[in-house]
Amino acid sequence: MAKKTVASLQSSSKRLTKAIKMVKSPKTGAYTFVESVMPPEFVNEWLAKK
Repeated sequence: MAKKTVASLQSSSKRLTKAIKMVKSPKTGAYTFVESVMPPEFVNEWLAKK
């Protein structure tokens, strides 16, 4: 399960996007959220990774 981009950020003429995805812990089975700020073209690739 993954949430797609939630915010577009502007920083010194670079366009950045903040992406959040849910990751299930193998030990406890609980879900945690992993956040990352990156250029928009890398978001789908990052979300596809396990």
